[in-house]
Amino acid sequence: MWLALVLIVSSCAGVTQPMYTEPATHGNLSMANESLRSLPEPEEKIVATVYRFRDQTGQYKPSDKVASWSTAVTQGATSILLKSMEDSGWFTTIEREGVSNLLNERQIIQNIRQQHSGGQQGNFVNPLLFAGVILEGGIIGYDTNIITGGAGARYLGIGGSGQYRKDQVTIYLRAVSTQSGRILKTVHSSKSIISQKMDGGVFKFVDFERLLEAEVGYTYNEPPVMAVTEAIDEAVKMLILEGIEEGIWKAKDEEEVRAYRMRFDYDRERQAQLERDYFGFISRPDYRRGWAVAPRVGWGSTIGNYANPDINLSGSFQVERSIMPGFSAKAGLERTRVSTPNVYSDPVNSAELMLNTYVLPRYQLSPFIGAGGGLFVFDDVWNNDNDRIFPFVGIDSGLDYQITNHLGLRVNVGYRYLLKDGIDGIAMGKHNDQYWNVSAGLVIRPRFRSVFQNN
Repeated sequence: MWLALVLIVSSCAGVTQPMYTEPATHGNLSMANESLRSLPEPEEKIVATVYRFRDQTGQYKPSDKVASWSTAVTQGATSILLKSMEDSGWFTTIEREGVSNLLNERQIIQNIRQQHSGGQQGNFVNPLLFAGVILEGGIIGYDTNIITGGAGARYLGIGGSGQYRKDQVTIYLRAVSTQSGRILKTVHSSKSIISQKMDGGVFKFVDFERLLEAEVGYTYNEPPVMAVTEAIDEAVKMLILEGIEEGIWKAKDEEEVRAYRMRFDYDRERQAQLERDYFGFISRPDYRRGWAVAPRVGWGSTIGNYANPDINLSGSFQVERSIMPGFSAKAGLERTRVSTPNVYSDPVNSAELMLNTYVLPRYQLSPFIGAGGGLFVFDDVWNNDNDRIFPFVGIDSGLDYQITNHLGLRVNVGYRYLLKDGIDGIAMGKHNDQYWNVSAGLVIRPRFRSVFQNN
């Protein structure tokens, strides 16, 4: 068995270290290239040129061991921009980055023609095109480690971990009129660069003299040059569309422009751009305002005088009302069961009122924490058995994710400390009984919430 395991691990190691080469392929297109190529046709193509679209960050690749003089950002952004202009179908591009080479070659052609024309005049090289618009700008930002994080777990020598890092590149692009020198339009775009690492392993003694050790891992690094390409493609698309809006240039068919905006959700993307913060997250002031209802299911159990109480299914329903940004009040009802195998099993209800605060109320994903109190009430309380009412204080914490302004998901962990002992049928010990639960469910915020409040 161990020989088979060694062979399997060895074969996996062979897969992770390929001993072959891959053939050359066509260059990959950015995710923004399809929308760039699908732009509506121009009324007339714009004769434009780029002298130099360069890296203005001055950053070098980070290295922990030696000094590195390799730049972190591609130095070929001019070529990328020219390709984006060609793909858009809106520009007649002319060469200016290597204009000295072009002029030298034209001079050589002119001299050869004169030498072989027998002194005849008029055999000249055709005149060069001149540009009506010059595209200027550059890569003005390359920010590393904007967000980093990770998670891992290991138990008895078996476990795994994952790490995450986010960098960001920022592009500014402007169109300049060669007739007047006026800047016609300026746009900018940003693209995140994601790096992820996952690994796992086993380090365990299978018996007194035998040790099992195995590792597996995977690392994903998004290519920075593709991030620059996508940011440039997006900037060129924005420049054309915003230029159409402001009447700087015209499309051949205005109806085609409207169809394009609907097809690629251009207006929604522009609105989302205004709502993003420095980290690229959507931030909206109307998240988690007004009324909300939250049906949930979960599992819970008691901590008391019995060693192994059951973990029982529960159903709950909460009503929440915001008080001020980031703070709310919650009222909830829950139905569950408390039991221990072969000892007792009773259905129980709870009602509670809590004050709640969101750590990041303006973001889609926010941790929250709440505190308050309530009552556990058994069904037989209706038989005038007041000993079956148990007051408690408790806390809740978890994560709240807003899918839209009106619908979200919530996962939370709750802890309740009973102010009266005996929910498990025995009142003894130094500490009162306790109750914990884990639950998940929906958060529904009705559309009419603005009727009830203006905060």
